[in-house]
Amino acid sequence: MTVLANARIVLPNAIVDGAIILDGDTIQAVERGRTIGDVDCGGDYLLPGLIDLHTDAIEKHYQPRPGVRWDPAAAAIAHDAQIATSGITTVFDALPFGTSYRNIERAESLAPLLEGLETARKAGALRVDHFLHARCEVTDPDTITLLEPYLGDPRLRFVSLMDHAPGQRQSPDIAIYRTRHMATMNLSEAEMDEHITTILRRSAELAPGIRARLVALAHEYGLPLSSHDDQTAAHVEQAAAEGMVVSEFPTTMAAAKAARSLGLANLMGGPNVVRGGSNYGNVSAEELAKAGLLDVLASDYVPASLLHAVFVLGGENGVADLPTATGWATAAPAKAAGLADRGRIEAGMRADLIRVEMASETPVVRATYVAGRRVA
Repeated sequence: MTVLANARIVLPNAIVDGAIILDGDTIQAVERGRTIGDVDCGGDYLLPGLIDLHTDAIEKHYQPRPGVRWDPAAAAIAHDAQIATSGITTVFDALPFGTSYRNIERAESLAPLLEGLETARKAGALRVDHFLHARCEVTDPDTITLLEPYLGDPRLRFVSLMDHAPGQRQSPDIAIYRTRHMATMNLSEAEMDEHITTILRRSAELAPGIRARLVALAHEYGLPLSSHDDQTAAHVEQAAAEGMVVSEFPTTMAAAKAARSLGLANLMGGPNVVRGGSNYGNVSAEELAKAGLLDVLASDYVPASLLHAVFVLGGENGVADLPTATGWATAAPAKAAGLADRGRIEAGMRADLIRVEMASETPVVRATYVAGRRVA
């Protein structure tokens, strides 16, 4: 038995002072008022370990600079350490299965990253649970071929379908898309013309068939599906008809309202919350939270943003209370991914916990426990 005492414990519907009693990898009980135990938490918060359905942060460790490649296993271990110290105890590494035209470097990272994660796992070097989130680009003719070898792999637990063609979804304004991507992709005017023409053609001609096949494969293998960057009610209606459970990063209030009405969970990124809005000018996570339409938070591309977002939205000046905001990063993603053993502090649940101290208004992770074992 291990007793984490003298803590402010964030339960699903309340914050209580007391202790959490751990029995191996399981929460045995929550004891209100207890201040003495094996670990004195000094009045810090104890939250369920965060569950991150979507982060591509591992890519920055593998490719820290353009054209620079790191050892894949070393990159996976560094990424895992960052995840653990960010308070995330279950992470879905969102890796690209297919990419938009010309994004070759990202496409070439898939196999090394998966190999690096597996090498680190077999060596016992990973601190938290890592699952695979397959980000499938429906405009890439190679997407299905890339995904098929991993169907049935126990690491693969989530699939999202993306169409990054300009003029819709994430990039409704083609002129803005053109300006942004000419700079980031270092393309000439003529090359940008070719890129836009190609991706629009692929979106029109190839995407419907690729999307239908991916949906069928996901259902065949029992994988939860999400739609990416929904812009319109029609996008969400299509996703609902295809049996999807999450609308990832809806770009408009209309899409988020449609998702709620059709039973899809709205997922938004932590950076959107911490920065105060979308870097593409789309609807903000705070707007959705105020409208009662936010369901799930994910770290997207900054692991530390997930916990920070919880305390921004659930803090003293936030739009929700702390238990509600915590649920957006714990119980709600657990439900979406079908992980019934974690995401809440209650007897019988897996002992994934984080101890959090406040440094002014910024949450700081002081300890991370995965299945009852302290890993950070």
